[in-house]
Amino acid sequence: MRDYYQLIDLLLPPLYLILLLVWAKWYESTKVEKHPEYRFFTLGLLAKTVGAIAVCLIYTFYYNGGDSTLYFDSTKPMWRLADQNFTAFLEVMFRSPGPEVFSYFNTETDWPAYRHDHHSFFVVKIVTVFAFLGGHSFITTAILLAAASFSGIWKLFRFFYSYYPSISDQLAIAVLYIPSVVFWGSGILKDTLMIGAIGWYTYTFHEVFIRRRIRFFNTFMLLFSSYLMLAIKPYIFFAVLPGSTIWYVGNISAYIENRSLRMMVTPMLVIIGLALGYLILDSMQEQLGQYRFDNILKKAVVSQRDQQSEHYQGNSFNIGEFDDNIPSILGVSHKAVFAGMFRPTLLDVKNVVMLLAALENTYLLLLTILLLIKLRVGRFFKYIFQDPLLLFSVLFALFFAFSVGLATSNFGSLVRLRIPSIPFYLSALFVLRMYYEKYSGKKLGI
Repeated sequence: MRDYYQLIDLLLPPLYLILLLVWAKWYESTKVEKHPEYRFFTLGLLAKTVGAIAVCLIYTFYYNGGDSTLYFDSTKPMWRLADQNFTAFLEVMFRSPGPEVFSYFNTETDWPAYRHDHHSFFVVKIVTVFAFLGGHSFITTAILLAAASFSGIWKLFRFFYSYYPSISDQLAIAVLYIPSVVFWGSGILKDTLMIGAIGWYTYTFHEVFIRRRIRFFNTFMLLFSSYLMLAIKPYIFFAVLPGSTIWYVGNISAYIENRSLRMMVTPMLVIIGLALGYLILDSMQEQLGQYRFDNILKKAVVSQRDQQSEHYQGNSFNIGEFDDNIPSILGVSHKAVFAGMFRPTLLDVKNVVMLLAALENTYLLLLTILLLIKLRVGRFFKYIFQDPLLLFSVLFALFFAFSVGLATSNFGSLVRLRIPSIPFYLSALFVLRMYYEKYSGKKLGI
C-alpha cells in the first residue's frame, strides 16, 4: 500500500499541475484584453502551487512530519470509514464532532488526528474532500487546496487593483508573490484556508456593503468565508471585524461633500464603527466558547509563558509580563504589534526560515520608517484616514499583528501565523508611497 501511495505521488502531481496551468493560461487569455490585471493570473497560480509542493517537501524531508502530514494522514481513516459505512462517514462530515460521532471509527479504519480539537478537525474534513479529488496523493491534494485558496487571493488582488490600477506591479508583489505568504499560505495547513477566506471576505464585504451589490453569490461567499474563519481560526474574524465596520462607516463619511464637516464627522463615525464591532462580538460570546474575549486573554497569557520554556530551545521572544485584563495587555500592546508586524528581525535569525522572514520584515520596517519621514507623521496618517480602504487595510494589519504578537512568543509559530496581515499592510505601504510620489513628484527609491 505504501508503494502504491508513492507511485500515486509520482504520477498524479505533474499531471494535475500541467492541466491546472494549461487551464489558467487559457482562462487568462480570455480575460486579459478587457481586464489587463489578468496578466498576473497564471504566474500567481504557479507561485501558489509551487509553494504547496515546497510545503509538502519541507514537512516530509526537513520536519519529518507535522500539521500538514497529520491533516493528510487523517483523511485515510475518513475514507476507510466511507468504504465501511458511508452513512456514518456523512455523519462525521456534517455533524459537530463528539464521542458519538467518533464511535464510528475502529481498529480497522484507524482514528483521525485532531478529533479532540473541533477547529482542527474541521480542516481534516475539508482536506478529506480535496484528497478524494486528488486521488489520495499528498502533493496533488496540496496543489488542489492551494488552487482553491488562490481564488480568494486573486479576488483580493483584483479588489486592490480596482482602486489603485497605477501600481498593479507593486500590488501583485504584495498580494501574489511575497515568499512567506506563498509558502505558508499554500500547503495543507489552516493558514492556506484562512488566507483564501480573508480574500473572499474582503472582496464580498466590499461588494455587499460598499458597492451595495447584494446578490446571492456575494452574500453567500461573505457568510461562507466568515463561517470558515469562525470554524477554524476565530481570532482572525475578530481582527477583521473592527476594520470592516470602520471601513463601512468611513465610506459613508466619503459622501459628505463639505470637507470641514467630513473631518468633524469622520472621527465620530470611527468611534461608532468600533462600538458596533464590539457589540457584534459581544453578542456572539455564547457561541464562541473557548474563543470568548475573556478566554482569549487567559489563553494568551498561558501561551506566552509556555512558549518561552526550554522546550522551544530559546527560539522565542518576550514582550514582557502581562495578566489577563485589558489595562495589563494595553501596557504591552506596542510590543505585541511590533512583534506581530516586524519580527523576527535580522538580530533574531537562527535558521534559514527565520532569515527569509527577517529580510521581508526589514523591508517592511524600512519602508514604514521612510514613509513616516518623507510624509511626516501628520500627512502619513492624513492619507490613511482620508482613504477608507487604506484605513481598513492598516487597521486589520494592526489588529492582527497585535493578536498574534500577544498570543505567540515562538518565532516558528509567529512566521506562519502572521501571514494574513502581510498582503494588507504591504499593499497599504505601496498605496502610501503612490500618494507620496504624486504629492512630491519624486520617487521614493525603495
